[in-house]
Amino acid sequence: MFKTIGNAFKIKDVRKKILLTLLLLLIYRLGCWLPAVGFDASAISGINEGDSFNFFSLMNMVSGGALSNCSILALGVSPYITASIIIQLLTVAVPALENLAKNGEDGRRKINFYTRIAALILALAQAIGIVVGYSSSIDANLTGALPTWLVGAGVVLILVAGGMFTVWIGERITDLGIGNGMSLLIFVGILSSASSAFGSAIKQTISNINFLWVIVLFLVAVVLIFAFIVFVDGGERRVQVQYAKQVKGRKMYGGQSTYIPIRVNGSGVMPIIFASALITFPQLILSFWPESSAYAWYSRYLGAGTWPYIVVSSLLILAFAFFYAQISFNADDVSKRIQQQGGFITGIRAGKPTSDYLRKISNRITLFGAIFLAFIALIPSLAFWAIGEYAGAATLINAFSATGLMIVVSVALELDKQLEAQMLMRNYKGFLD
Repeated sequence: MFKTIGNAFKIKDVRKKILLTLLLLLIYRLGCWLPAVGFDASAISGINEGDSFNFFSLMNMVSGGALSNCSILALGVSPYITASIIIQLLTVAVPALENLAKNGEDGRRKINFYTRIAALILALAQAIGIVVGYSSSIDANLTGALPTWLVGAGVVLILVAGGMFTVWIGERITDLGIGNGMSLLIFVGILSSASSAFGSAIKQTISNINFLWVIVLFLVAVVLIFAFIVFVDGGERRVQVQYAKQVKGRKMYGGQSTYIPIRVNGSGVMPIIFASALITFPQLILSFWPESSAYAWYSRYLGAGTWPYIVVSSLLILAFAFFYAQISFNADDVSKRIQQQGGFITGIRAGKPTSDYLRKISNRITLFGAIFLAFIALIPSLAFWAIGEYAGAATLINAFSATGLMIVVSVALELDKQLEAQMLMRNYKGFLD
């Protein structure tokens, strides 16, 4: 990948896109350190410390510590990601949205508009949840001069504006820079949280030298997880397709052999994000009443690290993996396209037998991919149980969660492919000129 980046900097147009992407990411990271007026940062700075990993800890990790800093960009990309999940689910369930998705560029623009509206509503809900859940962190100096509700409303407006500004930065990166903007913002946020947690772990070894072994074992586990994720991410089943020869005039067309790649992990990290968003959404709603028995019950029995949480998360990941596989790989459409182009799978009749054959292979491959995703998602909970005697290890695991590692690997591989595609396009353009 480093070689690809070095070659990309030699091409002027690609270099401009990379520099613009870095500039926008820098603006985002600066915004993550600008404090929101009305919040006492010292009262909320311990949000990512301790052994628990709740909804706010997840938001803090994805935003790169912006929530614990009480910054204006504390919401990060969380509202937009959740809104995208909801719109994708509705696209399958609502025929009108499904028709929009198939309506080309105009349909995609309308769906993006609906996604932004949903992101705005969710940003408002999350901002209210943060203010209500951490009402004790509202700056006492301001509440002495102004009503508490007015200060809280001001903080909500600041957080919502910061969340929508983050969406704007992500879209500008997608349109003008390199790669998917939202993915890169999450990528940078996770790396920032990981570097901060690793620095804190290094400092802890000064007071407790035994903690050094935890760091060494943890780094070895991180390298192994990286290798495992890359290995599975590149795995695919290639279904051979043969195209019949066709004579048109004096020329002969077709006759070549190709394949349909069905990836083991074709859905990427999306099922994990879907499952995490769904299981933590009730906790977000209940956080409006932090002293209620329902919030205490949910945090105790369905909080991260509990066995019910592990079981429910695994089942949700399996379900969403199959759901997303049906969206990304439609066996009926693929079979119809093969038949229209005069192709066939050796030993399989065209039409419904081909679609049934492809669907069977896809379901079998998806099952292994779903088990892999569930295993990756459960690694942090297993690690908590294994090294729970070390208090500082929890913060390290929160920042270097297996889900975060998978997002980092997926985004890095996708960015590498984007850079190679940009350079290939420029090389072809120069050759044709």
